[in-house]
Amino acid sequence: MGEGEIAVSGDTEVPEPSDASVREIDLVRVRYIDAEGAEHLVRLEEAADVRFEDGRMVRAIPSHRDQGHMPGQYWVAKWGDFAEYESVLESKWLMLLDFDPRVSAFVTQPLEFDAIDARGAWRHTPDVFARRRDGSVLLLDVKNPELRDDPKVLLQEERTRRVCERLGWEYAMVSEPSGQLWVNVDLLSSARRPLHLGADLVPRLLELAREPVEIGELMRFMEFPDLARGVLYHLMWHQRIVTDLDRPLRDTTLVKTAAEVGHDG
Repeated sequence: MGEGEIAVSGDTEVPEPSDASVREIDLVRVRYIDAEGAEHLVRLEEAADVRFEDGRMVRAIPSHRDQGHMPGQYWVAKWGDFAEYESVLESKWLMLLDFDPRVSAFVTQPLEFDAIDARGAWRHTPDVFARRRDGSVLLLDVKNPELRDDPKVLLQEERTRRVCERLGWEYAMVSEPSGQLWVNVDLLSSARRPLHLGADLVPRLLELAREPVEIGELMRFMEFPDLARGVLYHLMWHQRIVTDLDRPLRDTTLVKTAAEVGHDG
């Protein structure tokens, strides 16, 4: 896995589909709302060419007193606007997608599958649709780990995976992000917004990190190290300065300026 690329397995194992539990799907239609607000219902084969990332959410995220999760809005650094999420857990995966350099766009509550199979009629709205820069698609369902083994959840996962296989999409049902990568991305996310104070430090930091250098050593070259550390984290979020994010970020961590082929922020 390359710098900043996000694995989507979470902390759960994905069960193998069971042909005995869900047979060949007879009919699948896809409902979505385009950028102009017009609703569409298309055959599954037509859905492969739809740019769902340009559309609107097909369902409003509920928000009411005493509900079991906390909806909100995540500010996306990739394009400088907000994306709605249904839970704090979902917001974590939006952050990981925002950081992943392979991902160019994503949208929550992007479409609804309306289908019939051997077990009857079913509908499902996946949580996140992500478009990668190479044109491929990642569809995510974010599920509370306490519900992960529920038979209804497993059936939903299996049905959705089979539909995605027909579309040529990658699909994953994920739970709590795990590992050091998540801890580091969460830390760097605090510096993902555009720079104002400290922007003049960017050229010097990029120059000093042309060869691998420890973070602590880099800070010793700075007149205001606390400010410089925030600028460094901003550059690391936008992956203009890179390191091994599967290891803890410490003052002894080696960082290096990335080969620049265009950047954000």
